Amino acid sequence: MVNYRRNWLPGGTFFFTVTLLDRRSRWLVTQVESLRAAFRAVHAQRFFTIEAIVVLPDHLHTIWTLPPGDADFAGRWKVIKSHFTRTLVQQGVAMRSNAKGEYPLWQRRYWEHTIQDEDDWQRHVDYIHYNPVKHGLVTHASAWPFSSFHRFVRLGWLSADWGGGEQAENTDDFGE
Repeated sequence: MVNYRRNWLPGGTFFFTVTLLDRRSRWLVTQVESLRAAFRAVHAQRFFTIEAIVVLPDHLHTIWTLPPGDADFAGRWKVIKSHFTRTLVQQGVAMRSNAKGEYPLWQRRYWEHTIQDEDDWQRHVDYIHYNPVKHGLVTHASAWPFSSFHRFVRLGWLSADWGGGEQAENTDDFGE
């Protein structure tokens, strides 16, 4: 088994890719309100800042900044995943639990990267916002509704026409 090493940096800023087990699934967008509720529930208990996020049908990318002295992103992900899964089961989504009582909705692992500096942060934010275009879901970043791209436009940090299909800069394969 691979020995995963996590960088437990209190107050750090991290990029994550979190993926459903079935890559053909669309649960994250068809049940996006349940996903938002899971994020809100964890956020209310254990504060963190969502710097940027995009939710795609089968995976999501996000950048979080944790509070000073706190490095427990793993605990937050565990609760978000379990909250979302429990909600789907309560809504009647057909899933069978395994012998341990776990539901096979999420991949066990996730990709995590510690943001190093402002340039690293910007590259990852661009990757997040361009991801729906990269996956062929839309031809322009502004057309994808489940993205912090729209907040960045409202704040004047990006123009509404950023991220058209012809744009290829700063879209490295982070976490996929």
